Amino acid sequence: MSSLQKQHVVPPDDRDNFPGVVPVEPISVVKSLAAPVRRAIHQTRQWLLDGQSADGAWCAELEGDTLLESETILLLTFLGSEESELADRLAEYLIEKQLPGGGWAMYPGGQAEISGSVKAYFALKLTGHDPSAEYMRRARAAIMAHGGADAVNSFTRFYLALLGQISYEQCPAVPPELVLLPRWCPVNISAFSAWSRTIVVPLTIISALRPVRRIEPRMGIRELFLREPQDWPPLRCPGLREDEGMFGWDCFFRTLDRMFKWCQRRRLLPLRRRAIMAAEQWMLARFDRSDGLGAIYPPIVWSIVALKCLGYPDDSPQMQYCREELRRLVIDDESSGTSRLQPCRSPVWDTAISVRALAASGVRPENPALREAIQWLLARQIRRRGDWAETVSAEPGGWCFEYNNDFYPDCDDTAMVLMALQTRFEQPEEGRDALPPELKLATLPPDEKRENRRRFAEYEDTLAAVDRGLRWLLAMQNGDGGWGAFDRNNNREFLCHVPFADHNAMIDPSTPDLAGRVLEAFGRLGKRLGDPAVDRGVAYIRSAQNADGSWFGRWGVNYIYGTWQALTGLTAVGVPADDPAVAAGANWLLVHQQADGGWGESPDSYEFPHLRGQGPTTASQTAWALMGLMAAGLEHHQAVARGVRYLLNTQNEEGVWNEEEFTGTGFPRVFYLRYHYYPIYFPLLALSQWAVKVGGEKTEEKKFALAE
Repeated sequence: MSSLQKQHVVPPDDRDNFPGVVPVEPISVVKSLAAPVRRAIHQTRQWLLDGQSADGAWCAELEGDTLLESETILLLTFLGSEESELADRLAEYLIEKQLPGGGWAMYPGGQAEISGSVKAYFALKLTGHDPSAEYMRRARAAIMAHGGADAVNSFTRFYLALLGQISYEQCPAVPPELVLLPRWCPVNISAFSAWSRTIVVPLTIISALRPVRRIEPRMGIRELFLREPQDWPPLRCPGLREDEGMFGWDCFFRTLDRMFKWCQRRRLLPLRRRAIMAAEQWMLARFDRSDGLGAIYPPIVWSIVALKCLGYPDDSPQMQYCREELRRLVIDDESSGTSRLQPCRSPVWDTAISVRALAASGVRPENPALREAIQWLLARQIRRRGDWAETVSAEPGGWCFEYNNDFYPDCDDTAMVLMALQTRFEQPEEGRDALPPELKLATLPPDEKRENRRRFAEYEDTLAAVDRGLRWLLAMQNGDGGWGAFDRNNNREFLCHVPFADHNAMIDPSTPDLAGRVLEAFGRLGKRLGDPAVDRGVAYIRSAQNADGSWFGRWGVNYIYGTWQALTGLTAVGVPADDPAVAAGANWLLVHQQADGGWGESPDSYEFPHLRGQGPTTASQTAWALMGLMAAGLEHHQAVARGVRYLLNTQNEEGVWNEEEFTGTGFPRVFYLRYHYYPIYFPLLALSQWAVKVGGEKTEEKKFALAE
């Protein structure tokens, strides 16, 4: 029994769930789970292997909310294609996703969200749906109950202005002069987060040129206005407290907004033409080797509108490129006659985690499936400088999330890929730095030398890629010891007060989930406490822990995700299981296990932190909790056995888990994600880790190894 198990404490009101000091499952119970776990692993592993693409990658659907379909219809209307087949199919999908109460939510189980609901209603009207239809009347009632169109966010206002429903005067000014500001200026384009940067630059062109497509009044949505647009409330970042007084950031930026609009009306912006040209060149340069600007939906859409403003014809290479990248995000469902969109595609992320899960389940590095996947990942390492190089002097070596996004590699994907690559030459818990015997050419029979020279060359390529990725991650460490996603020290909080910051993602500061993942990668690469970067990372994670022992999760829902990754990162670099921070984090997970043995948390916890750890149980979040507890040395704990049983009991006949919930996070409080592979590779990884830890590495390796 570990020292953590000896000292672990649970709250008094939870002693019925966790009797005694630390309940440990009897050996007989653990043994009874061994055979079902082996079967579950085999089923899921085979399902995942069968889903590998011909190019060696995995890429599942990435699902967002209906703003993607609504905004696409609004874009098509601006382009004069609201009567297209695609628009009709998207509208049918909107009807399918409408809540019983009439609005549209950001995630299953969520409440009606005003901006998404207004856009969905508008999109349905534009595609010919009768406003007197029952579902349209229900939508109107829900929208009016939530504040009407008056309450929509800044990006929605731009769509309304684009189609003549309001004036651009009611939208925040997004001046193209931002692109001209030098880096030493506190407000400059490089100070914004990477994703905001790619949205804002094309939006500056739109804000300056103010395009409008006039539609018939009967197609408009004036019936959703409670007040005249000029009387609509000011825009704010959700959850941000307003500065008081005339010297606060809110007052400063709103004054600046009024000044820019005043100058624009009077044509008193002498650098405007030059600024628009600079914004255009910035945007066009980042089309190169990218799945659209930023490789995500919003910048792709705004790029199309910006190009239209600038006079690019529909058959121009630039316009065709943007429209093709948008089309790649469309998924046609012939069974329902609907179409939907993804916010982006996730092949690097899905492939890296699939490789880790398969390797943990016993698939050997020389297996063709893993070999092809690792070669695919190696080919995706980005070897050119991107926006991150504005603040970091380092050799390129990161990975992005999508197929192509060379300007924007990120720390999260890079850490996950490094751990996937490590499976090529790492034996779990031992031999990390040793060359596998089968790759030592001198010990091989002569007829095997050619094949093994190839394997040795792949091994060396992998080591070189890992070295580049590691050095890039080290260079990206923030001054506070943590890591953000795309940039170093992107943490100017005052920028969250600009009027167009209400998507809640203007900056990209350190987050504990990201820091934990990077530390986990460092640990697998042999770095431990005593290394300066590791020590600073550990100190950051300690400082970010909540009083109840949990950690916030920026990129997954939410405190379960953050706590899992923080625990995994801390222990991977040598923080002991009986460390108070580790014990507190594990205790938080134990306390939040639910009656069915699983764990679950709703995105509601971003808006209401007191709901942390509460929500419908899911396979992905249960897997995260199990891996967090095992990282804390509690693999023999009764709660872990109950969690394993939950996964066994909820696995379907195909060997996977059904999960409709959104457990991924795009922008907290604004946009959430359903990764369709999350309830597959994460449970496989958790069950495989448990089998190895409980059953013994060598025994389980034989049990789960695939025949060549």
